[in-house]
This record gives sequence, structure tokens and C-alpha cells, in this order.
Amino acid sequence: MAAEVSVVPASGYYPVRILNALPTATTFRQKRKQFISATINNTRRGNTRSSMSKKAGDKNEEEMERRSFKDYLEHSKDLVRSSDAGPPRWFSPLECSATLKNSPLLLSLPGLDGNGLGLSLQYQRLGQIFDIWCLHIPIDDRTPFPELVKLVERTVRSENHRLPNRPIYLIGESFGGCIALAVASCNPDIDLVLILANPATSFRESQFQPLIPPLEVMPDNLHIGVPYLLSLMTDSPTKLVIAALEKGLSPQQTVGEMSQGAMALSSYLSVMSDVLSAKSLLWKLKLVTSACAFANSRLHAVKAQTLILSSGKDHLLPSREEADRLKKILPICEIRRFNDSGHALFLESAIDLVTIIMGSSFYRRQRYLDYASDYFPPSPSEFKKLYETTSFIEKFTSPVMLSTLENGKIVRSLAGIPYKGPVILVGYHMMVGLELAPLTSRFWIDGDIHLRAIAHPFLFKKLKEENMLDISAFDIVRVMGAVPVSPTNLYRLLSLNSHVLLYPGGVREAFHRKGEEYKLFWPEQSEFIRMAARFGAKIIPFGVVGEDDVSQLLLDYDDQVKIPFLQSYNKEFNESFTKLRADSEGEVAKQDLHLPILLPKVPGRFYFLFGKPIETEGRKQELMTREKSQELYREVKSEVENCLAYLKEKRENDPYRSILARQVYQAIHGPDAEVPTFSL
Repeated sequence: MAAEVSVVPASGYYPVRILNALPTATTFRQKRKQFISATINNTRRGNTRSSMSKKAGDKNEEEMERRSFKDYLEHSKDLVRSSDAGPPRWFSPLECSATLKNSPLLLSLPGLDGNGLGLSLQYQRLGQIFDIWCLHIPIDDRTPFPELVKLVERTVRSENHRLPNRPIYLIGESFGGCIALAVASCNPDIDLVLILANPATSFRESQFQPLIPPLEVMPDNLHIGVPYLLSLMTDSPTKLVIAALEKGLSPQQTVGEMSQGAMALSSYLSVMSDVLSAKSLLWKLKLVTSACAFANSRLHAVKAQTLILSSGKDHLLPSREEADRLKKILPICEIRRFNDSGHALFLESAIDLVTIIMGSSFYRRQRYLDYASDYFPPSPSEFKKLYETTSFIEKFTSPVMLSTLENGKIVRSLAGIPYKGPVILVGYHMMVGLELAPLTSRFWIDGDIHLRAIAHPFLFKKLKEENMLDISAFDIVRVMGAVPVSPTNLYRLLSLNSHVLLYPGGVREAFHRKGEEYKLFWPEQSEFIRMAARFGAKIIPFGVVGEDDVSQLLLDYDDQVKIPFLQSYNKEFNESFTKLRADSEGEVAKQDLHLPILLPKVPGRFYFLFGKPIETEGRKQELMTREKSQELYREVKSEVENCLAYLKEKRENDPYRSILARQVYQAIHGPDAEVPTFSL
């Protein structure tokens, strides 16, 4: 095996380590600091904890470190200049370092350009959870497609032999998607995970096809059409404009940013025009034609778990239609669609690949996914994006967050919530979980606490093709760390000292009938007390009211079973899932899922009250007895009911319960002013 060679090209390109074409090397990067989950600044009001100032610094550091499309252009130009005419080889950016134990190997397979830097905007995040190797194919290389497949295949087999329990990720964009599919078809017994961005398996329908005949008759040394071609491939001008606008700079600074980007693009295209001749371009087009044919002929043999990322504005390939075609052929396949994105998906600043992978439950460090420990929280900037998608709920309901201190005093803040876990928050589930968005976001922002919710399995299960619900609609739930309900997952979360959000009433409570607002539907037997005692977890009962202030239940489950169409749909939908508590009796056993029909109201207000923490530490032996665990279980339920009763009574004295009153207050005191509530 050839020795590793450290390469540091000119012009400030970040260092990479080059491996030979048949790598069997072990991980070679230095470990960096453990990633610390951070949160965004509270831009709406300033009542956060003092630790937030440090988090704000973490956020700024993260934003400064993340690469831009302009950086990609500069680095690609430097890599092309420094690259020799040698064979394809692997490299790994030294800025990437897997901080998680047993991080899986990620092999990045390039698009038609072959430079291997397609994931450069994603390196910082990906490098925290993956061991990253990138394939570089020099411009003058003439290795045929079957040989490229063998090169990647030998790497896959070598690394699988070295670490057989670690999955190997093949992330392929465009041309690289064909390589990934070909390698997977030849290795059905190896644990591979494919992530394909606009795979070139549809190249037969590409607008590049008409270019092949003219290129065949052009002179060898003719350099023509490269600037147009490369701009088309990456949608470069649009990306530069969007990247500049997203920074939120002043108009003058934005113009300067775009000017610098235009200069970088011009320099990059000039270098590529010098080195990429008509014959080189012809070779690459024929190479991807061969790749398309090879991959399509082997699709039937692909058994790997596959995630297809499909762009809606791909001007090179019919990627939307191709994603649907591949999903029908591949046995384990999901699609995530990006309707406003172009062909070079990973080079868009709005794309966070780690969030996509986590949201689709595609990240694991062993053969089977561990929802508790295989989770990686969103970055501060990504959380901000997620928060903005649900912030309208907070805007309309102005949640009041109350907690109880150790001395029993109720305060308007989350000061009563223990910062250190393990903690189990046990409470009432509003209709369709309306409280979840403001609850989890306020804990993250105001309390610097990340809640891990115990959720129904249907949020994680692939649905039938004909079902009206798209599983991607629940990606945000998984991104925020929810896990399927099970004793094992609760055990694992508590062992990680997590703050766990638990609803004993489940979907029966969240999809209650008319007249059942604020009624608890808990099972007769305790399901979490002994587990809490085993880890000495604090139990915090809580109540939340306000659903009746924002909506009216028009058609509940009892109404829908009388409508043939809805009855048939609900029955078929529920057949897709295992019934929870099927062996239980009473109301709690009725866990059928359905979509209630709600009539919106002029928005009122949400009120949360978190009761005094209940200690279980030191009571393990005591609470292992059925009698004592049931006694504490009844106490927790009673406290939740007390919280609900308190809030229902006190909200009657809130002068700002109506949205109109709150708007008037903020018009006078400013849009960021915290709206008062009833006296405590």
C-alpha cells in the first residue's frame, strides 16, 4: 500500500490527505472537540439564561466556518491546477474530523466534473458524524466506467472487511449516483446506504445528448462552450446571488459580495476553459452515457437502503420523474424533494445534508438504527430555519410559560425546570399536538434544553404509496430528536441523561372526541415510574390549555365512522401500523389514528404550567413495588390535572387572552415586547 501524502495546494486551498487508488488506510485525521449542541439567540425577547451568550458565540463561529459557493469555486480552481494526470484517488479534507464514536464511512462520489468537492459546503457538519473520503477523478484521466466501479468496490470491500459492523455510505451526485448504484448492485451482502442527488440514470433524456455528435468532429485542442456548460451544471450565477442575499448584509455590502463572487466564477471558468478541451468534454459525456446504461442494467440487483434527493429545477436532467421511476424499482427507497433547487443540490447554501439525513432517519452507526444514540441535533442555524417554519404558532398564541420552583412558587419562566437530566416531562396532549412546536422551541431557546419526545411509530414508518400523507411531512419531528414509543427507547434516552417528553394518553388523548378537551386518557397501570426510578430521573407533571381558544372540533372520530369514504380511508390507514396497547382495556386501548376536522377560531392564547419536580433518586427499591409505583403514578396524574385546572381558572383573568388585545399591546410597546398575563 502506498503511503499517504499530505497535499497543500497553492492559493490557500485547505489541506487534504491523498490516499492511493486502493486505500486500506485507517482513519487519519486528528480528533477535534466534541460537538456541543447550541441554540439560536432569542430574537423575540431577551429572557434567556446567561449561558446563551456563549451559545451565540458558538453560532457565530459556526456561520463563519461554513463554506460558501464562492469558496467552492476557489477551491475547485486550485485543485484543478494542483492535480496531476494520475489515476483516480481518494482524498479527505483535514478540516473534517468525526467526533462521534464509531462514525460510519462516507464515500463521496463526484458529478461529471470529477473534482470531488461537491460536498465542500457540507464538510463542517458531515465531518462531525462521518469519516469522509472523496473520490477525485483528474480531468485528463480516461479510466472507463467499469474500472471506476471496481475502484470504489475494492474500497468498499476493504473497509467492510476491516470494520464489518459499520455501515458504508455512498453519496453520489449526478454521475456519482450511477457509480453508487453500480457498486451496490455488485455488493448486495454489504451494509450500504445510498444517498443519491439527481442521479444521472436519466442521462438519456438530458439536453447534453445533442452535444455528443458535434464534439466528435471537433479538433483535439479546441476549447469551446465550457463556461456555458459549467454554469449550467452548477447554476452558478443564481447560487452566488442567493448566497449574497441570505447573509442579510446592507445593499452596498451585498453588491460587493456578489462582485467578489462574480470574480471567483470568472476565474474558475477561465481555468476550466484552459484545461478542459472539446475531446475531454466528449470523453466525460461518453463516460456518463456508459454509466447511465451500466447502472440501469443493474438496478434489479440493488438491495441497499436508498434515499433519493430530487431537485425541482434541474435543467440538466429530468430528476423529478427519475426519482419516481427509481422508487418503483428499488426495494428500500425514499424520496425527498427540493422543488426550488437546481442540479448541483449540495452547492446550495440552504441545503443542510445532515438535517436531511437525520430527518429521514437514515443515519446509523451500526446495522440497525438506534433512535436514541444515533441522533445528532440540528446546528443553531438549521434550528433557526426549522423554528421559522412553525413560529407562526407562537405569533398567534403568545404562549405563557410557567414553572414551579423547589419551594412551590410559580414563576413566569422555565427556571423551575432542572437543567441537568435525566428528566421526564409528563403531561396533557392537546388536539393533534398543537402544543409541541412552541413547547420544544421555547425549551431550546429560553431554557437551553433539548427535549426528546416519545412519539407514535407512524411518524417513522414508510407509508403505502397510495396514502395521502407524505412521510417527509414528519421530518421536522425526527430532526428534533423524537423516538418511537417503546420501553427500550425510553431506557436509552434516560441512560443518556436526556430531557424526555412523554404523553401517557397517546393518540387517544391527542385525537379526542367532542367535549373531551383537557380530559386525560391514561392507562390504568404505570408505564414509566419504575424506569424513572431506575435512573433517578426527575418527573415533571405539566398541563397546557388553549386548544379551545384556537379551534373547534367539527368532525371527530365518531362522526367520521358514519361517513363511508372517511371510514374506509381511516380503516386502511390504520392497517399500516401495529396497534399500541392492543392488550389494554378501556378508552386507552382505542388508539385508531384519524385526521380530525377542525374549524379555526380567532386565536386565543396558550398557557403552560410545569409542576414541581418529583424526585425518584434514592427510591429505586421502594418504587420497584407495584403498590408504590402505582401510588406515585396516581400522584403524577393528579398533578397534571391540577395544572390544567389552575390554567383554566387563571386564564379567565388574563386581559391579553385575545389576539386583538396582544396586538394593541405590541403596537404600543414594540413587536418584541413580552405581553403580560394574569398575576401569579
